[in-house]
Amino acid sequence: MSLRRMTTTVAAATTLAAAVGVGYALGNDPGSRNVPPTAPPIALANADLTVAGSCDDLLDSYVERALEQVGPYGWGGGGIVMFGSQSDAESPSASAAGSERSAVTTSRSTSNESGTNVQELGVDESDVVKVAGSLLLRMRDGELLAYDVSGDEPSLLSSTRIDDARGNGLVGDPGGELLFVGGRAVVLGTSDDGLSTTITTVDLSDPSSPSIVDATTIRGRASAVRLHGDVVRVVLQNGLPELDFSYPDGTLGQIRSRLRNRSLVRDTTLADWLPTVDGDPLVDCEDVAVPDDEEIALGTTTVVAFDPASPTSRTTTAVATDSDTSYFSTDRFYLAAGGPQWGMWDDCLDCRMGGFAPTGTTPIFAFALDRAETTYVASGEVEGTIADRWSMDAVGGSLRVAVGPSSETGNFNSVLTLREDGSDLVEDGRVDDLGVDEQIKSVRWFDDLAIVVTFRQTDPLYAIDLSSPSDPRLLGELKIPGFSEYLHPLGEHRLIGMGQDASLDGMTRGAQAALFDVTDLTSPRQIDVVRYDRDTFAGAGADPRQFTWLPEQRVALTVVSQGWSGTTGWVSVLSLDDGSMTNRMVEVEHGSDVADVRLVPVASGKVALVTGEDVSFFRV
Repeated sequence: MSLRRMTTTVAAATTLAAAVGVGYALGNDPGSRNVPPTAPPIALANADLTVAGSCDDLLDSYVERALEQVGPYGWGGGGIVMFGSQSDAESPSASAAGSERSAVTTSRSTSNESGTNVQELGVDESDVVKVAGSLLLRMRDGELLAYDVSGDEPSLLSSTRIDDARGNGLVGDPGGELLFVGGRAVVLGTSDDGLSTTITTVDLSDPSSPSIVDATTIRGRASAVRLHGDVVRVVLQNGLPELDFSYPDGTLGQIRSRLRNRSLVRDTTLADWLPTVDGDPLVDCEDVAVPDDEEIALGTTTVVAFDPASPTSRTTTAVATDSDTSYFSTDRFYLAAGGPQWGMWDDCLDCRMGGFAPTGTTPIFAFALDRAETTYVASGEVEGTIADRWSMDAVGGSLRVAVGPSSETGNFNSVLTLREDGSDLVEDGRVDDLGVDEQIKSVRWFDDLAIVVTFRQTDPLYAIDLSSPSDPRLLGELKIPGFSEYLHPLGEHRLIGMGQDASLDGMTRGAQAALFDVTDLTSPRQIDVVRYDRDTFAGAGADPRQFTWLPEQRVALTVVSQGWSGTTGWVSVLSLDDGSMTNRMVEVEHGSDVADVRLVPVASGKVALVTGEDVSFFRV
């Protein structure tokens, strides 16, 4: 394979003719919840995940683990752990990185038909904007707006208010992102407390007169939304229940408080642990797999799959752990489990939040995707921490993972390859000692190559040959000031990196765009750099959807912002010519709306600029 991921086109997902083990029998019959099946509907591939014999047993498994985590001040004994991410590597010799591997190249990128810059070719992602031919859809303040973009200027066709399932406008993020398939939009909205998700299906067969087909509010936070062919998959997280915990007061207060808090945990029901609709669990007990590792984060991660043509017919698969680190390929779903976490949540889908390895190792669960089914097939673990979904990639039966240091590793980063050996994910090969004493800032995967950027004071960019998964090799590295938080391919031999400029002592100064030549992967070069004003930020570093590559024009469009209390956003127009970049800055937005600025190519060849209040055509 030579042409794959980077910026994507919406394509039908590859289905599996067979999978290891027997798949999930995925039903939502509420009448079956309290009746143990005569035969297990899930034949688990190995002992890393088990299925409770009954709903009572499932609840007991949650409660038993929870009792170990509750103290006199509530979860975690009252301490608050905030969510967060988690000498240089020696250059390879000429013999190790020589001509025998010189055929390794980057892949070309193609334009994305849906308008979203995504991770994986063939797997579309939710966004605030979608395009389909002459139709552009965008979400703004709880309204789904449809535009005709075939003329000289965008023309508004309709506006549809998106409410929750009870007809109430959502206060938090009322329909923040959407997908579009088969003439229907699927809109995802988050409640003000961040704990509920409303999935609304809107029929746009007549864009001038849309109709809402279904609106379902689920108690659970959506952390990822993907489209495989005509199947929408939503990953929902349910963390530790919000209970009315007491706090120590007076003599023997801690003992009394601990006992009362433990009693509250014992009184929980499955509705406190599982995603629910109108108070009833969305997933059946027999469809919840329980990890045997009791040290991973407690909660529930559920994959809900449905075809928007029949939005109320859903399949569900759940794992009894809370994790926001998941990755979808065209035919696999990988869930990386983290350690116990307490504290703040972030309302951005697919944010680069990072996870905590429970004991220095990170368990990984693999599921096969076949139409609407999500079937557990294998699991394993890696030593180290997995920062986010961009640290994982799968191609040709090989899972590749970039990991940071943990208590079970040295103080360096690594790239590992894993393969499915029966029901186990086993290590196939690895490269260590990447960025000693440094942190991974970005990873970009290709068919047979990984580009990894780490940073402490300088920015080592590592090129790793993955053409032989069992024998990955470090080809070359480049050390420069600053770092790239997002990498994008510009054809076979060029990469652009959006990130931060930095002084030689590691102090960041402002956003930068760096152009790399990777013609010779044993000696990658930075051939040009654009430095923006002090205290600016490159939006693509946190949200790659704020980057657009126009290959025919050889132009990159990316959002750059400045300021905290008063924010200004620009579109940086980077024109590439013979190995150099010229930059033109266009001020487009202010305030919190800067985060939703998008630049979307449309069928006419124009580029639509979507800002907080307007949709217009952008002059490239």
